[in-house]
Amino acid sequence: MQTISLYTIAALFVGAGIGHFLRPDVFAQIVPPYFPCPHLLVYLSGVAEVAGGIGVLNASTRPYAGWGLILFLCVVFPVHIYMLRSPGDFPNIPLWTLYVRVPLQFVLVAWVYWTAC
Repeated sequence: MQTISLYTIAALFVGAGIGHFLRPDVFAQIVPPYFPCPHLLVYLSGVAEVAGGIGVLNASTRPYAGWGLILFLCVVFPVHIYMLRSPGDFPNIPLWTLYVRVPLQFVLVAWVYWTAC
C-alpha cells in the first residue's frame, strides 16, 4: 500500500509541477496580488513540486522530500484561502471546489507525512 501511495504522490506532485511550466499564466492568475512576481513564484513552486515528487521515490531522500512537500503545502495554503475569499475573481472555477481545496490541503499533508516522513 505504501509503495502505491509513494508513486501516487510522486505522480501527483511531478504532474502538477510540470503543469506550472506548461501553463504558467493559469497558475499566475491564482497567486494573491500581495505576493510579488507571480510568474517567478509559479516557476519556483513548479520546481519544488517536481523535486519533491521525484525525491519521495528515493529512500535516502524520501524524508527530506516529504518534509519539503509538507512545507510546500503550507506555503501555498494562502493561495487557497485567497481563492476562497475572492470567488468572484475565479468565475470559471466552481465555488464548491474552492471549499474543497482548503480541507484537501490538510489531507495532502497527512498523506505525505504518513507515506514519506
